[in-house]
Amino acid sequence: MSHLSWPMLTPPRPLEVWRSWNWELRQPADLTRYRRQLRLEALPADRDDADEAAVERLLLAFEELTSNGVRHGLPPVWTTVTATSTGWLIDVTDADPRDEPVPAIDRDPAHGGLGLHLIARLCAAHGWAPEDGRKHVWGFVSLTSED
Repeated sequence: MSHLSWPMLTPPRPLEVWRSWNWELRQPADLTRYRRQLRLEALPADRDDADEAAVERLLLAFEELTSNGVRHGLPPVWTTVTATSTGWLIDVTDADPRDEPVPAIDRDPAHGGLGLHLIARLCAAHGWAPEDGRKHVWGFVSLTSED
C-alpha cells in the first residue's frame, strides 16, 4: 500500500447494534435531509456517555463520507449508519468496486479534496473494501473523544 492509499479494510460487523439507518442518495438535497434525521435520532434519550461533541463528529463524518460517495461514486449510492454500544459505523457504498478512494495530496484546500484526511482524524477506524460488487468506504466514530 502506498502512502497515498486509503487503507483497504473490510468494514467491521458490529455485534451490539442499537439502531441502523439506510439511505439511498439520489440528489444533493437528500444529504441535508438525512443529516437532519440522523441528528435527531443518533442517540437514545437514556444515553449519558456520549455528548454533543460525539454527535458533531458523527454528523461531520457522515456528511464527508456521504458527499464523497455522491460526488465520486457510481450510482446507486447507499449510506448505512449503525449505532453500537461504543459509537457509530458509517458505511457508504457505490457501484464501482475498483475505484479506490485516494486522499488529496498537495492540493490547495480551497479546491476541496480534504474529506478523507478529515475522516482519518474524526474516526477511530476507517477504510475501504470491494465487496459483493460494490465499493464500501467506511469510518467508525467513537462515542468518546479520540484525543
